[in-house]
Amino acid sequence: MKELISKITKDYLFRLIKDGKRLDGRDLLEQRDLDIETGWIGTAEGSARVHLGDTDVIVGIKMDVGEPFPDTPEKGVMITSAELIPMASPKYESGPPREDATELARVVDRGIREGEVMDVKKLCIKKGEKVWLVFVDMHILDFDGNLFDACGIALMAALMNTIVPAERHELGEDYPLPVEHVVVPTTFYKVKDQIMLDVRLEEEMIADARLTVATNENGDIVAMQKGLSGVFEYEETISCIEESKKIGDELRKQLDKIKS
Repeated sequence: MKELISKITKDYLFRLIKDGKRLDGRDLLEQRDLDIETGWIGTAEGSARVHLGDTDVIVGIKMDVGEPFPDTPEKGVMITSAELIPMASPKYESGPPREDATELARVVDRGIREGEVMDVKKLCIKKGEKVWLVFVDMHILDFDGNLFDACGIALMAALMNTIVPAERHELGEDYPLPVEHVVVPTTFYKVKDQIMLDVRLEEEMIADARLTVATNENGDIVAMQKGLSGVFEYEETISCIEESKKIGDELRKQLDKIKS
């Protein structure tokens, strides 16, 4: 990783956060402005673009017909990938998929999968032979921290926007993707002894630990993922979980507005 932050800046951020303050004036547990738009990619079955502060991501979904996995012959398949390009941030370099791109795809995918967002049995065309394949591509256009939440929200919006292309494959009329649950992630970062929500890039670069909590519309925790080398104490983890439920309710209200 390229070093993008000076020691002077780090020290200033540490002092600021220690006093419960942030560069942009937000409270430690206050999220940046969120904007969700769907239908951005005309050639995709579904898509969404999300601005979370200055972080800008777009998610596209393509669907095809293929074979199921041998151990799940009655279930459709979702494959998720993320692309971190140099245009998005000086932090990224050209070349093969980076480790952090793989982690981003895995964490976002896990929330959707474990939350049973799609009824994958409804994506079965013929048991053991044909199912719908759902390909998810996450592209980072501008990185200013907290890709986990931005991409997770964008993927949820894109799935809600997706139309199964049945006519193209001579399988009847097109129909909306069978979305059963609305799952959203909230990611907390720990800097020294302070816990922060929705960090900007400078804050993310000095963080000791990261915790992503994905919840559904019932307030159930469907997935949790710890990152970085630091730790969250038990009480801190419980506090993050309770906060994630409240934030999740607000995020779902915004997602409800984009339903067609």
